[in-house]
Amino acid sequence: MAKIARSTYFRSFVNTDVIGTEFGGVLKNLIAVAVGIVDGVGYGENTKASIITRGLAEMTAFSVAYGARAETLAGLAGLGDLIATCESSLSRNNTAGRLLGQGYSFTDVVKSMQQTAEGLSSVAPVLELARQRGVLMPIVEQVQQVLAGTLSPRDIAPHLTTDDDTPQGE
Repeated sequence: MAKIARSTYFRSFVNTDVIGTEFGGVLKNLIAVAVGIVDGVGYGENTKASIITRGLAEMTAFSVAYGARAETLAGLAGLGDLIATCESSLSRNNTAGRLLGQGYSFTDVVKSMQQTAEGLSSVAPVLELARQRGVLMPIVEQVQQVLAGTLSPRDIAPHLTTDDDTPQGE
């Protein structure tokens, strides 16, 4: 299939890590919601870059806990898709997050969107799977709190810092 799809202007890459590729495609949506939230609130590029970076670490830890290869998440199926989704004004998940950051309720965001923002409905099941494997996902936890109305979108970024002085591994 990769050979058939290849042309002078398009190159496809083959990846045999189905688990990593699938989880990368799901998890990047949750991080894009978080990036949209801080964008909607008015935080700057450094905050968004921090969320993308720490979000990739969360995505990788989760995926590896379920059998994925870490390098898959560092490639196009993880980081590449994550950057594209987090930085695109056409991203449904980024748009949903931006609306949340501007103060719209979860219900209002869902009603106003003409298409599904998959990240909104993926938060709870992903967190349940993360708990089952002991994976910490503080960014996704905060997105869930914003969706539930228990955390103000304005408060999401300060909670991304850690009091833990151990190296973070990136």
